[in-house]
Amino acid sequence: MFKKILIANRGEIACRVIKTARRMGIKTVAVYSDADAQALHVREADEAVNIGPAPAAESYLVIDKIIEACKQTGAEAVHPGYGFLSENAKFAKKLKRAGITFIGPNVRAIEVMGDKIESKKFASKAKVSTVPGVLGVIENTKQAIEIAEEIGYPVMIKASAGGGGKGMRVAHAREDMAEGFRASMSEAKSSFGDDRVFIEKFIVDPRHIEIQVLADSHGNTIYLGERECSIQRRNQKVLEEAPSPFLDEETRRAMGEQAVALAKAVKYQSAGTVEFIVDRHKNFYFLEMNTRLQVEHPVTELITGVDLVEQMFRVAAGEKLKLKQDDIKLNGWAIESRIYAEDPVRGFLPSTGRLVRYRPPEEGGEEDGPVIRNDTGVFEGGEISIYYDPMIAKLCTHASDRQSAITHMSRALDAFYIEGIQHNISFLSALMRHPRWQSGDLSTGFIAEEYPDGFTGGELTDDLRATMVTVAAVLDHTENTRRRGITDQMGGRPVRFAVERVVHLAGQDHGVEIVEDGGPLLKVVHRDGGGDFAVQGVWVPGKPVWSGQINGRTANVQVTRILNGYRISHGGVPLDAYVFTKREAELASLMPEIEIADTSKFLLCPMPGLVVSIAVKEGQDIKAGESLCVVEAMKMENVLRAERDCTVAEIKCAPGDSLAVDEVIMEFS
Repeated sequence: MFKKILIANRGEIACRVIKTARRMGIKTVAVYSDADAQALHVREADEAVNIGPAPAAESYLVIDKIIEACKQTGAEAVHPGYGFLSENAKFAKKLKRAGITFIGPNVRAIEVMGDKIESKKFASKAKVSTVPGVLGVIENTKQAIEIAEEIGYPVMIKASAGGGGKGMRVAHAREDMAEGFRASMSEAKSSFGDDRVFIEKFIVDPRHIEIQVLADSHGNTIYLGERECSIQRRNQKVLEEAPSPFLDEETRRAMGEQAVALAKAVKYQSAGTVEFIVDRHKNFYFLEMNTRLQVEHPVTELITGVDLVEQMFRVAAGEKLKLKQDDIKLNGWAIESRIYAEDPVRGFLPSTGRLVRYRPPEEGGEEDGPVIRNDTGVFEGGEISIYYDPMIAKLCTHASDRQSAITHMSRALDAFYIEGIQHNISFLSALMRHPRWQSGDLSTGFIAEEYPDGFTGGELTDDLRATMVTVAAVLDHTENTRRRGITDQMGGRPVRFAVERVVHLAGQDHGVEIVEDGGPLLKVVHRDGGGDFAVQGVWVPGKPVWSGQINGRTANVQVTRILNGYRISHGGVPLDAYVFTKREAELASLMPEIEIADTSKFLLCPMPGLVVSIAVKEGQDIKAGESLCVVEAMKMENVLRAERDCTVAEIKCAPGDSLAVDEVIMEFS
């Protein structure tokens, strides 16, 4: 086994690899850019080497710098993580020539499976089910339109060297092709240095289900069940689970056997993933093979008990797999939520800045009970940079069945507190409560179908409202009790009688009565007929999460102090709750509402980014829906469109300008 390895990556995946290496007694070397000098993976590794400026193209993607770091530190092998150089055949070749082991598959497998066009041709020869389409490289827009119309809309335009949803567009009609083709090529070029794209039939209401495979260099190959990855946004996965709620044992076996057949055909070794799209009739089609560790690998580890990173180490060291196919048993259910630095109510646009507070839920769990796992690469006080993927963490839960895993995830998300940047926790929490998600009725179009106008917050049900009103009243009562004790008001005596308050939440006043009985329980009576609630919880003013039980049900509620109340979030619904005495509530109702500034005459930059192009000129009349400009953020190109008919009065920036969030791009008249 290796004595020292280098991890050619950053963030949570670098930290994840370090954990297994440390457990196995293997020393680790981290590499970092100038922007990552204080990053968590640098702190966690035994050694660290600076490899250049912040842009990945000048640091993490420079092969010679990685090899030089290996020589400098004596690292015998390199684990590439995912992204960056993980599926770069040139990198694997150069490592081999330098006498350094690549902890991944053979070069041939990377070359064949890493190219989406060639991999589909190879899969067809291996008798693996494939999607109808044209696998040749598309030269121009005219040819792309001709092919699309021959296949029949809708079609998917995909980058040949793509991944992570980049360089991918769906065209539903002829008018979508020109812009979709251009955008796919542009994103592919900027993300992978390869602008080749191809076109295939888009399967309506597809599910995205993938098979984890594991193979050694001695001809042994197994599959470790499947992962359902259908909840996606802009072709990027948001939630994953294992196993899939859709598959039966027969389909699972058929998909697994085809995945193994493909891996054997390419003489695969290491951990890899064969991705399929599955239609409503359980017909499945090969999508691609990822010749690396997947972002969502933790859910497979949780239901199988297999450490995939450890197996990658052992295979790369030349060991035989000790696991046989019959040894793989699927135990319980696991769910992964990807926590991103993005604003869900502003079209999921990236958010950057400092993590002023970062308080994830406690990891672990009781024996034979639900488990929480949080793979992360950040820490409180750290920076979310504009240069890299906006992922903050991967929060996972494991339980005996799907509903228990969902319930545990919902509670864990409610306990996950982040301050300083925008994040998608409220969206993920709302998804956990969504009836369609809970029923397992999924497709890759789920988010677009259920949130056609974007996410504006979870649904405020009667149960959620009652919970939030109750907790707001308890928070206020806890603070007032503490004040009396500190200032010795009323002789420091505990209040053992009913206290009346009015909680103003979501435009409604709710009269409540808080009753103490001298014990740990508080009784909150809703005076409007909403019922009585027995509350027991532990909360200290200033703590960002209230945790406790309400009528025997466990609940976590996020808390931020505001004037006269609290900004609280629960179940994907963030709201301001104001707590008044009866007289204060009467006076508050007379206060004028603050008017929100009208910004409808301006196009504001929705996220920190680079202006790629301006599609209009000053004085030009434009129609609603027309493209105004393209802004690139975190390697994704975002087309900004007109919301209404208007005239461009003034353009306040130019292509190549870097803009801050809400900076004015243009003004309308």
